[in-house]
Amino acid sequence: MTGRAIGIIALVCAILTAPLTADAQQAAKAPRIGLLWGGSPSAVPQQYEAFRQGLQELGWVEGQNIVIEHRAADNRNERLPKLAAELVQMDVRVILAINAAAARAAKQATSTIPIVMVAVGDPVRYGLVTSLARPDANVTGLAFLANELIAKQLQLLKEAAPKVARVGVFVNRTNPAATSYLEDAQAAAQALGLKIIPAEVRGADDFDGAFSMIVRERGDALLVAPEALIFSQRQRIVAFADRQRLPTVFGSTVFMKAGGLMAYSASSVEIHRRAATYVDKILKGAKPGDLPVEQPTKFEFVINLKTAKALGLTIPQSVLIRADEVIR
Repeated sequence: MTGRAIGIIALVCAILTAPLTADAQQAAKAPRIGLLWGGSPSAVPQQYEAFRQGLQELGWVEGQNIVIEHRAADNRNERLPKLAAELVQMDVRVILAINAAAARAAKQATSTIPIVMVAVGDPVRYGLVTSLARPDANVTGLAFLANELIAKQLQLLKEAAPKVARVGVFVNRTNPAATSYLEDAQAAAQALGLKIIPAEVRGADDFDGAFSMIVRERGDALLVAPEALIFSQRQRIVAFADRQRLPTVFGSTVFMKAGGLMAYSASSVEIHRRAATYVDKILKGAKPGDLPVEQPTKFEFVINLKTAKALGLTIPQSVLIRADEVIR
């Protein structure tokens, strides 16, 4: 092959690879976002996709002008501090912390890197921010109002299944939200003439014991918190409820795919999409302490009539007409 031919080939190769090289260089210079969660990496594909879409609508495309570093604890909250420290060492520009346990770990790991919390029930009560209007630290984001919605969930459960009296609640003590969630559940239940049966779990192996305890304590319904470990066991929880013929009300509509009776919650997908606006503002120079914590405005109520039929329940029309979705 002549020297001229070799030169032409080299030139063509350079032209063809130039865009790839430019993209690689652009990605290398792109700001890095750390994504920290206590659950399984693949557990919430809809929520993550909503976050990505939210970023894209604001001009941020993963792999092009932004890089997302994922760290998930696989339902072991004790791993979160180490994972948060890894993200801090990578010098990410902002950490997206999904749920209270992740937000606490991130805050303990850094006081300078901005943290956007997502789906945290009561960030003031958990000590993550000083106030919703003015967080006044390196943490801001979106509250989930999980605790505030408990009264509504129990009320709907009572309306759908009037004979319910003793409600089992799974409690993961490794989550900083657990104590306040249980306190609020007990207060809401007392107002409705119900009794809460707490069933403590710290890992997947604890659920069989929790199921046995609920049966032993004559639980006749379940209130299921929107918590990462508990979410990971949703199929087992629904199977247990089916065996024992227990009506269930979930704190997240995502659970409904497993076959629960009903769920009432803020829209988790919408919250994750809105989280992108916080990341965008911070990447453009805003300080997290100056960004008020946003509370959800979109709520969802889902009823599964197939499950109701299997339980022998007739859901009153007064409850059905309030549902955003009825699974038949």
